[in-house]
Amino acid sequence: MNTTEFKSAIQEGIPTQLPEKKPYNKAVNHAPKRKDILSKSEKRLAVQNALRYFAPEHHALLAPEFLEELRQYGRIYMYRLRPEYEMKARSLEDYPHRSVQAASIMMMIQNNLDYAVAQHPHELITYGGNGAVFQNWAQYRLTMKYLSEMTDEQTLVMYSGHPMGLFPSHKDAPRVVVTNGMVIPNYSGRDDYERMNALGVSQYGQMTAGSFMYIGPQGIVHGTTITLMNAARMNGNGEIAGKIFVSSGLGGMSGAQPKATVIAGMVAVIAEINPKVVAIRHQQGWVDEVYEDLDQLIIRMQEARRNKEAVSLAYQGNVVDLWEKLANENISIDLGSDQTSLHNPFAGGYYPVGISLEESNRLMAENPELFQEKVYESLRRQVNAINKLSGNGMYFWDYGNAFLLEAKRAEAEVTKPDGSFTYPSYVQDIMGPLFFDYGFGPFRWVCCSCDPSDLQKTDEIALQVLTKIAKDAPSEIINQLTDNIHWIGEAGKNKLVVGSQARILYADCEGRIKIAEAFNNAVRNGIISAPIVLGRDHHDVSGTDSPFRETSNIYDGSSFTADMAIQNVIGDSFRGATWVSIHNGGGVGWGEVINGGFGMTLDGSEDADRRLKQMLHWDVNNGIARRSWARNESAVFAIKRAMQENPNLKITLPNLTDEKMMDQLFEKMD
Repeated sequence: MNTTEFKSAIQEGIPTQLPEKKPYNKAVNHAPKRKDILSKSEKRLAVQNALRYFAPEHHALLAPEFLEELRQYGRIYMYRLRPEYEMKARSLEDYPHRSVQAASIMMMIQNNLDYAVAQHPHELITYGGNGAVFQNWAQYRLTMKYLSEMTDEQTLVMYSGHPMGLFPSHKDAPRVVVTNGMVIPNYSGRDDYERMNALGVSQYGQMTAGSFMYIGPQGIVHGTTITLMNAARMNGNGEIAGKIFVSSGLGGMSGAQPKATVIAGMVAVIAEINPKVVAIRHQQGWVDEVYEDLDQLIIRMQEARRNKEAVSLAYQGNVVDLWEKLANENISIDLGSDQTSLHNPFAGGYYPVGISLEESNRLMAENPELFQEKVYESLRRQVNAINKLSGNGMYFWDYGNAFLLEAKRAEAEVTKPDGSFTYPSYVQDIMGPLFFDYGFGPFRWVCCSCDPSDLQKTDEIALQVLTKIAKDAPSEIINQLTDNIHWIGEAGKNKLVVGSQARILYADCEGRIKIAEAFNNAVRNGIISAPIVLGRDHHDVSGTDSPFRETSNIYDGSSFTADMAIQNVIGDSFRGATWVSIHNGGGVGWGEVINGGFGMTLDGSEDADRRLKQMLHWDVNNGIARRSWARNESAVFAIKRAMQENPNLKITLPNLTDEKMMDQLFEKMD
């Protein structure tokens, strides 16, 4: 399809003449069948809801087709509407548009659904088993049409993938406002999600899928690298080379683990049950070697340890078999974690040991009660093996995927006598005190030219900015800056790009603003050939309230509140973000987290200069202020420093209590 045809297809939206029905492509990685949860009357409602997108003359044809999709897959995806053109990020001039900002959003949406990026592209799911960009292909088509027509005086409002419409606004308002899964709190259980998603009225946007900011596994590689390096430094003799890291998952975000381990200079051993996912990561170079035989894998792993290699080994099989083999043979492991999608344990996020992938997919739809029993039995076995290895010196942590939470529900041995978890969240030990509290988080950018040479230029610009900042940086953050300077200097060599020409870099407020200013100047002066989109993972200092992950190092009792995430997205929206999003769910599960995100297009203009300074300053310091109020020592330091740099920033600081006085007071109570 040439560019003219592509533009026409975008502008057409939902076609007046329906395309032919498409065959089911078995070569593509598909979402598993969802469980049959709707009553007969609810199925009728789901079909009626889907038909709203189509003229009445098409209803007689589409109604039985949609009902069959609902019966066969548990959802109505509208496969017939899937576009003929290739799904990938294109340069902005390829998109029909009246607003450059809108064109940049179209590019980001297509990148999320790129076959090289998306986990289940035909089901519009980007990662995590259920992290959706849209619920169906009609929503995609209508959204792209609206974006092609939008001016800078309009805002597109989106409800869980549904484009409600274009509303009059102004040039400093967001071009798009996204909400996903924002249900009434008492209706945030798993079955509530399954029911509402099957009805077509709500969706799970994960963290960056439903906000159009996913950049493939690179998006979490840097954070995983930092976590691994600091975990290795904190445990043992501080030496990194030759240490072994064992975990699971190669799809979506978890696919970052092998690459990050190699960048950190260690040995990765990662289990993945889906052979298609293993093949993709191996072809992409994110996994070095693949093994199906555990004995051969362990021989190779031990060899790599002795030689202090930096290498990634994938086990194509169930992670429980791997853990039990290591435990039964008393093999020393340095570091361990898990990245199965346990926020979604009964619908494809976790596959129980002893059951094939195909049988699991059948069971979860046809006998969900038995499947849940198998999942919990498997989790108990996995935890028993992990506990044995941890008793022999392995440092294990929860990677924020609800592993400990779901293992506790399975009655596995993961809690202490006081009810707290045996193992820490990686945020509690590493990311919170060393990074989030100081304002360091996953700053992202995407080159709208789709030109690798532009990405290389941005790497060089970011390196120059950070190197200059590091010369006068306080001792409290010099290690973070040094690691980031090393990262960005090596980023191009590690072939991290999957899909769009994107990069991630952990930076604090000063770093983000100065790098963004330098990018905008480079666009203005023609050094970079097209606009740049800024964003971040919601896994950051301010965007997410998640008591078992991002805010797990908040100890003042407020970790179950979500004021920070809501304030974050409201503040970003009127300080200049190009688009904003707020989600229920993401990473640790529906009902377990609220997270907000943004995108910002730098087009070289003075308006972009003004917006980036206002918005990025708020986007970081909102979280530091909250963490400071929670009495986090690093955050108190960081917010005081921020107030010195900007006299308009005035933050309420905590007064600390005398611990001895408190001890004496409560001893009297006893």
